Amino acid sequence: MKSDHELIESINKGQSDAFEVLYYRYRDWAVNLAWRFTGNRNDALDVLQETFTYLLGKFPDFELTASMTTFLYPVIKHISLNIKKKNLRFSSENDISNSEIVDPNTNTNDNISNELAAVLKILPEELREILLMKYIDSMSQEEIAQALDIPLGTVKSRLYRALQILRQDARTRSYFLE
Repeated sequence: MKSDHELIESINKGQSDAFEVLYYRYRDWAVNLAWRFTGNRNDALDVLQETFTYLLGKFPDFELTASMTTFLYPVIKHISLNIKKKNLRFSSENDISNSEIVDPNTNTNDNISNELAAVLKILPEELREILLMKYIDSMSQEEIAQALDIPLGTVKSRLYRALQILRQDARTRSYFLE
């Protein structure tokens, strides 16, 4: 199995099948991330398409200086937020207030998942984002700092604050007990 850097080198040399391998390697992650930002599966699929169209436009001569997820994260976030903003302009207030985001990877009848989702909603966005990047996307603190273009110390302090909030909430406190 070729590494991302080997695939990028192949794409730079004109081997289009290498782009397909890269696409299939990251498409599920990209759609799930876009879904977290947009709250809508169709919008997430649009983000996926725009993201990989953007990536394709970087070739030839593209140089990956970080991990692929670190490179793609801000692209997906930017495209997602633009699509979400555009959709909000065309939605009525009732549509917005009655919409509830449901994670496609969880069973909505599961009380634990519902409680965890409720607790995550109370976290400020900048704390929730870093927590999800760390524990859902499995990104290192250094990758998070690079993807968000913030200092490593900021990532560490936000992660610490997010975990403190979760430890103090009665619904999630038991996850932190030994």
